[in-house]
Amino acid sequence: MTTATPVPGGTTAGRSPSSQPTIPGRSRSGLAVTGLCFLAIVFDGYDLVIFGSTVPSLLADEAWSIDAAQVGVIGSLALVGMLIGTLFVGALTDILGRRTIMMLSIAWFSIFMLATALAPTPELFGVFRFVTGIGLGGVVPTCVAMTVEFAPKPRRQITNAVMYSGYSVGGVLAAVLALLALPTVDFRWLYAFGALPLVVLLPVVHLLMPESIAFLASKGRQDEARATAARYGVVYEDVVTPTDAGAAVESGRFSALKVLFSGPMLVATILFGLASFCGLLLVYGMNTWLPAIMRQAGYELGSSLVFLLSLNAGAIVGAITASHVADRIGVKKVVTACFAIALTSTLLLSVELPYALLLLIVAFAGLGSVGTQILINGFVATHYPQTSSATALGWSLGVGRLGAIAGPLIGGYVAALGTGYEVNFYVFAAVALAGGIVIAAVPAARAVARSTS
Repeated sequence: MTTATPVPGGTTAGRSPSSQPTIPGRSRSGLAVTGLCFLAIVFDGYDLVIFGSTVPSLLADEAWSIDAAQVGVIGSLALVGMLIGTLFVGALTDILGRRTIMMLSIAWFSIFMLATALAPTPELFGVFRFVTGIGLGGVVPTCVAMTVEFAPKPRRQITNAVMYSGYSVGGVLAAVLALLALPTVDFRWLYAFGALPLVVLLPVVHLLMPESIAFLASKGRQDEARATAARYGVVYEDVVTPTDAGAAVESGRFSALKVLFSGPMLVATILFGLASFCGLLLVYGMNTWLPAIMRQAGYELGSSLVFLLSLNAGAIVGAITASHVADRIGVKKVVTACFAIALTSTLLLSVELPYALLLLIVAFAGLGSVGTQILINGFVATHYPQTSSATALGWSLGVGRLGAIAGPLIGGYVAALGTGYEVNFYVFAAVALAGGIVIAAVPAARAVARSTS
């Protein structure tokens, strides 16, 4: 009787290279990973939109007595924190793993959402918004990378869009709670609600979330990586090629950064950062200031919050639909088209139109802003090797956070100038045009592959 001989890569002689070992316990679906990431993203979206929903209340608070420019600065402080968290998450993921980073991020932002609710002064409110942002910065790149990794390869864009729609579901939740609660309760209670993940989500993630297959392979733990892939019905070779795994082990913990900034990938890495800058400026600019802008245009508080609800509902439907198309015709074409939709819709919002038509246009603006950024994230996650995808997303979103920081500041600056609410929409339209040009210039992945061969 012959005994199979171990060979590099976790396979054995006499066994097909594509065969995967099993581990004890019943098989699980990758949908479990998508579902957990969806729930984490819900609270990321909630945090963003609850701030925009409470901007009118912050401006009206006589005890704090802050103006629009100061509110813009407070809004950007959370995004500065997100920038720091996002930029660090790539390197930390290479060391700690995606599962650990996700749990740490959830615990961090939940604790400081509660601290924000208890802040006695606007200064401490801003500080806690900043610290909350550090935790939130690790959520998006980790969740996108995990979702794409555990999704079937032909359906990665649509799976990512469904998962990331949680961002807009959180936005809808925030808008609905604000509509119901703000007339009767203090706005601080809406921030306290954002601490729920600490007790309702974190324990479930701890129990059910697997470690990243790509991370395990990058640490030379191919047998464990293949077992995880087998248990979740993932084709191992769709996640980790022998070249990816070998290179990761050989070059060490910062190998993913080398992939991003090597000659063939450098242009795409820079362009993805610029595209995320434009996308996140639209997301945070619109979600932070839309209620206040529409109040300036003459609408009551309730009506202005309905616009925020429409924006995020449009993002959910539009992003899922657009991602379904992207899986068939290519994500680059669809992202470019979505930036064009953002350009058109934001220009139309500067025109006086019937209320019902404005709600429809705002829904399309949701696709052009939040929906576009969802697609950009999916584009980045599938453009690079899976062993580098979390780091690539960390870079792209890190640069993008500069745009996110600029969004609330621009809205506050325009409001302080008193030049008219239309100017905000002109700025957003110009950003959408720039984003479309940038994404159209991203080289095709096959062109990068040819350049490296």
